[in-house]
Amino acid sequence: MIRMVGKMALMRGRSRSTRPVSKRPPSWIVYQPDEVKALVINLHRQGRPPSEIGGILRDEYNVPLVKPLVGKGIVKILREAQVAPSIPEDLYNLMVKANRIRRHLERNPKDLNNKRGLQIAESKIYSLTRYYKRMKILPQDWRYRSEMITV
Repeated sequence: MIRMVGKMALMRGRSRSTRPVSKRPPSWIVYQPDEVKALVINLHRQGRPPSEIGGILRDEYNVPLVKPLVGKGIVKILREAQVAPSIPEDLYNLMVKANRIRRHLERNPKDLNNKRGLQIAESKIYSLTRYYKRMKILPQDWRYRSEMITV
């Protein structure tokens, strides 16, 4: 049976690692919830984005998932500590990508494939912006401008 993958999914295929079945934290975890919160905040202060924090906790500290252990995800922990980024990570990464493509097109104006890539990236930015405004993560008057991100 063949299934289509969504627009925001990775490029091709559906093969991914499966998450643990149980919603409870495993018995072999040695960290308490307060220690995990402190680790998340310290890793963020070192300049790590939330997705990287999850990988570091998994690989170096043997914490498979933060949510079953603490009761909330990494971004919510950062918001409670008032150190969360103002722009969500996925939107920020798309803005950086669009900025890189725009710089490339300034040097190579006839590159039509990347012109289309810029259109696709900006389309994703606009749809994500609508979603984050609807979820009240971004303010209603927030607008994407190409000068916002400097790489």
